[in-house]
Amino acid sequence: MSRLSTGTRKRRNYHHGDLKNALIAAGLDILSKEGVGALSLRSVAQKVGVSHAAPYAHFVDKQALIAAISTEGYERLYSAIRAAVDRHARDPAGQLVEGAWAYVSFALDDPDHFKVTMSGVVEKEQDYPAFVEVSKKSFALVVSIVEACQSNGVLPKGSPDLVAVGVWSLMHGLVSLLLENQIPRTLVDRMPVRTMLVATLSQVAHLEPPLTA
Repeated sequence: MSRLSTGTRKRRNYHHGDLKNALIAAGLDILSKEGVGALSLRSVAQKVGVSHAAPYAHFVDKQALIAAISTEGYERLYSAIRAAVDRHARDPAGQLVEGAWAYVSFALDDPDHFKVTMSGVVEKEQDYPAFVEVSKKSFALVVSIVEACQSNGVLPKGSPDLVAVGVWSLMHGLVSLLLENQIPRTLVDRMPVRTMLVATLSQVAHLEPPLTA
């Protein structure tokens, strides 16, 4: 069998397989290692091993690919926080802690995807309805947690949207410090990240002692 026919068969297999997810994974890898300037549909096609035209079956340009990567990240995050809320349906403080832990866990378990998702590199967001929908849905879920906590005295009164931004800022700040290795090693070595998380939340929330364990 010639080299040309082998390559053709490989490309056909990708088309019949999961090319879209393969392109997303390749794009994420390029973004995390080389930055947005190195990303193009040609570069992801080369990385995946398909023709330069193949990605256009799924993405009109590199911004569409970046939007798909960010959308997938938000979907993962939403699902994790939603699961935490459902597990603690009658416990607003538990929703707050476990929802925040889902956020931190996503960041630490998959920092590359987390950074791209939260990077703000998607231009003209209105052109990508799926991205807009899931990002709004994710924030609305955080607001619903805040409202439940406010109703039970776990979080202070005030605009739920603004309180949600405050809580999110605390979580994102903690994650950023952890990912950038800015927290002193002596503290990281002796204190679990979850303990840091609860201590951070305690700056704005009234948490019962068992939740701080």
